[in-house]
Amino acid sequence: MLAAARALANEGFEIDVVPIGSDGVVDIDAVAACIDERTAIVSVMAVNNEVGVIQPITAIGAICRSAGALFHSDCAQALTAIPIDVQAWNVDLLSLSAHKAYGPKGIGALYVRRAIRSRVRPLMFGGGQEEGLRPGTLPTTLCVGFGAACKILTHELDVESLRMAAMRDRLFRLLSLSCPDVMINGAREPRHPGNLNIRFPRVDADLLLAAARPRLAIATGSACTSGIPEPSHVLLAMGLNSEEAGESVRVSLGRFTTADEIAETAEILIAAAREAREPTVPNPICHDR
Repeated sequence: MLAAARALANEGFEIDVVPIGSDGVVDIDAVAACIDERTAIVSVMAVNNEVGVIQPITAIGAICRSAGALFHSDCAQALTAIPIDVQAWNVDLLSLSAHKAYGPKGIGALYVRRAIRSRVRPLMFGGGQEEGLRPGTLPTTLCVGFGAACKILTHELDVESLRMAAMRDRLFRLLSLSCPDVMINGAREPRHPGNLNIRFPRVDADLLLAAARPRLAIATGSACTSGIPEPSHVLLAMGLNSEEAGESVRVSLGRFTTADEIAETAEILIAAAREAREPTVPNPICHDR
């Protein structure tokens, strides 16, 4: 979304970036204050991919609809977190990605509200597929796989969300027992049930990851920013400084995560934090349980 906004800025559009609070939630009043008769579109990620915070999409959609501004939401992460309701949310455009819902990689979807279809212009040109909006023969097997993944979600989302959230909370409790300083970045609720973005004060996240590998696959940010040495722009926007952002890691749980793996993950992270803590710290940050 930010990359698309920067591209539009290069074309002469005026871009406003709405601030978020320390909990990672978009400031509703700031959204309303930004919108006027010149506003072309408002775009908000429904569920943040780094800290897992769920945004007040329904309230934002109501503001946009009453102001006459188009509203788009990136819902890639939302598929496995919350029920999506385009009518209740008042969204005009909504983008999805199959692999976030255990579907095949390489396929996504764009919902376009019928009333604004004539206002959408193609970026690529060729055949008449997708009513002229996007040329190219569709990958049928990927489309079917995406549909199958979403069908499974309709039957399992409620149960899986509760199960993942319970395991996520158990992981944090286990970490807190040995690492009382560990803290969660972003609002605890509402939050993606499979997301745990945590900070170990005075422990460099890169050293923590090095100590945890190869037994554990976790990250300091999103997959989109892997290999980029700068601190997470999401955490900086939430008010963390560079050092605090550099002490943060993201742990992701999923449909196939087991209770035994949660216990093992806690042990690995506790040992890694103990190994990676700064040698100048007088007292151990993490101790044996």
